[in-house]
Amino acid sequence: MTTPAQDAPLVLPAVAFRPVRLLVICAVLAGLATLGTALLGYPMVGAFFAIGLALGLINALLIQRSVESITAKDHPLKRNMALNSATRLLVMTVVGLTIAYIFKPQGLGVVFGMALFQVILVASTALPIVRKLKAQAADGLEGETPQQ
Repeated sequence: MTTPAQDAPLVLPAVAFRPVRLLVICAVLAGLATLGTALLGYPMVGAFFAIGLALGLINALLIQRSVESITAKDHPLKRNMALNSATRLLVMTVVGLTIAYIFKPQGLGVVFGMALFQVILVASTALPIVRKLKAQAADGLEGETPQQ
């Protein structure tokens, strides 16, 4: 007999999450964005962009912490993860949009920073996994003998 999906324990694959690498990437991008927008006469857009990147990094660290705490339980439930994710997403969205509204139009840099961070996060975690899968597939093919 199988366990219903809502009662099944939460199983997560190992993810190549490297917060220090993300911090360096965000710092470089924030510096370039601030420099570029300052040259265009809008330095605050770059500063708000950097804040958006920082909010994204904080969110990623909170995700890591919540995954570790939820999966450390004897019977982790997907419902706990979903509720935690929804709450965190709501808070980050409200913070980002509030900053964007209060400091409009330059505050929109926060929204762009948060959006770009998500792209960076996906790329920085997915690319190492894809490389490892390709390497494993290549190793598997090399060990095979040709069929006749």
